[in-house]
Amino acid sequence: MISITLPDGSKKEFEGPVTVKEVAASIGAGLAKAAIAGKVNGKLVDTSYPITEDATLSIVTDKDPEGLDIIRHSTSHLMAQAVKEIFPSSQVTIGPVIENGFYYDFSLPRPLTMEDLPVIEKKMDELVKKDLPIVREEMERDKAVEFFKSIGEDYKAEIIASIPTNEAISLYRQGDYVDLCRGPHVPSTGRLKVHKLMKIAGAYWRGDSNNEMLQRIYGTAWAKKDEQANYLHMLEEAEKRDHRRLGKELDLFHFQEEAPGLIFWHSKGWALWQQVEQYMRNVYQENGYMEVKAPQLLDRSLWERSGHWDKYQDNMFTTKSENRYYALKPMNCPGHIQLFNNTVRSYRDLPLRYGEFGACHRNEPSGSLHGLMRVRGFTQDDGHIFCTEDQILDECIAYSDLVKKVYADFGFHDISYKVATRPAKRIGDDASWDKAEKALMTALDRAGIKFDILEGEGAFYGPKIEYHLRDSLGRSWQCGTIQVDFQMPGRLGAEYVTEDNEHKVPVMLHRAILGSMERFIGMLIEHYAGLLPTWLAPVQVGIANITDEQADYAKELVETFRKAGIRSEADLRNNKITYKIRELSLQKLPYIVVVGAKEKAEGKVSVRARGGKDLGVMTTEEFIKLVQKDVEERRNGQND
Repeated sequence: MISITLPDGSKKEFEGPVTVKEVAASIGAGLAKAAIAGKVNGKLVDTSYPITEDATLSIVTDKDPEGLDIIRHSTSHLMAQAVKEIFPSSQVTIGPVIENGFYYDFSLPRPLTMEDLPVIEKKMDELVKKDLPIVREEMERDKAVEFFKSIGEDYKAEIIASIPTNEAISLYRQGDYVDLCRGPHVPSTGRLKVHKLMKIAGAYWRGDSNNEMLQRIYGTAWAKKDEQANYLHMLEEAEKRDHRRLGKELDLFHFQEEAPGLIFWHSKGWALWQQVEQYMRNVYQENGYMEVKAPQLLDRSLWERSGHWDKYQDNMFTTKSENRYYALKPMNCPGHIQLFNNTVRSYRDLPLRYGEFGACHRNEPSGSLHGLMRVRGFTQDDGHIFCTEDQILDECIAYSDLVKKVYADFGFHDISYKVATRPAKRIGDDASWDKAEKALMTALDRAGIKFDILEGEGAFYGPKIEYHLRDSLGRSWQCGTIQVDFQMPGRLGAEYVTEDNEHKVPVMLHRAILGSMERFIGMLIEHYAGLLPTWLAPVQVGIANITDEQADYAKELVETFRKAGIRSEADLRNNKITYKIRELSLQKLPYIVVVGAKEKAEGKVSVRARGGKDLGVMTTEEFIKLVQKDVEERRNGQND
């Protein structure tokens, strides 16, 4: 007899080996029909998987996150089959699941265009209608290599060589198409009805520019049509909110070929920047940080001692002068340690908190650059806390509280927390990593915060908490971090005098609330669709005179508002007032002030709030108080 334990603790007995599908059928016909895969003793398997001994089993359907991932992975294989039928000489490489979808890389006889995607989709739909069974097979390693070479799939033969020798070589067959894959997959192609191909990109084989440039097709797949429709609608909204487009429309910044990955900030964009920076500067001051400034260019020897030259050199811009090698700093931490080391420190000085708006440079691949979100030159609202081991918990708890307040002030209230643990490429021993990881997890536990684990995604010098924000479209952005570092201070000679008059290396907490200032501003622009709250808006008030007779009054208002701390501009062009109002509205200003002969004579203004709301006529003093109150309350778009 074989005993199967189900998620609710109940057991089912079978006289002999039984498949996942058969167990599902024994529970109910509906479950058997809905089953996509199974989880046997915690391992995901196909519904055809035979259970030969006592085991725990949960049936995976499209309602489970694992089920959706399996649908997406199976859809990538469906797409590969369609491509092979259209282009028989093509070669298939790898096709993983990504957020909201999948991609597959191909070696093709010709470059693809967007016009090819509907053709591939049509072929995929045909294969879905055929409802082809998807069957797992296992093959000896040498035979598998021989098989793929025989069908012209040299990349697949190469992939087999990288599979650990203790792993079985598994193939999946659907119709005449055979692919190398660990699985699991849905039972048949008929389960893959909801999909759409999105875009084409280039990708080097194994990410190496010396290898062939492959063609990557991105797609999305869902369990239900309405889920995909909602996702595609979100993408449409995201396109409308694209910070690159809004940056141009609102005259905030631009990029050009002479400075790839570097930003030209226009006056309005820099005004937005200043609001963010000044707010964070106040955060520094209110929370015991000393603002400092370290050099951007530092000698190679320092980066060698910190570990960056060995572990991070590929991402650093380097230069040579007078037979000395230098690197532009990719991060601020080594410089802050030099500031710490400049004088003798006592335990009484700790915790010591440094903050810097530090300009950093990283040699990002050109293909990964993306507006403000991925650049080569950026500024971090960077802070480093030097403390004792006993102070780590209190500092981490206080930091998490501070982070929540800051994000709320910017209009982000949905935060998720993730602990990124030790990567394979790291410095330091396991014992210090154990302490660092435990400290972060304990800090979140004590703060009553639930978190996920990101295995192996920590920095090379220490684990970190990542703070992920969800924006108005429901998209998640990794933003702030705090990292516990037992390594770098000692490598760079940092120490303090203990109460017992001994010398000890401090713990260093690396923290950034916004992360990259550039990226955060890009997030803000998209979160608010350019309709920035009054306190952040580069121009808070637009002034429009009805005739030239009020031009002098409009100029006076600009100066009056300036003295009151309000950022304003006047449109003095000889155009109709309706045209001026429309043009100012397109700039997404929080307020528009219209002045005619009556307003000028009475020293008043006619006020419109964003969205065409008529607030009526009021005195200049009343309007100034209105705007100032709006700014003080940091209303984050509540007046929009």
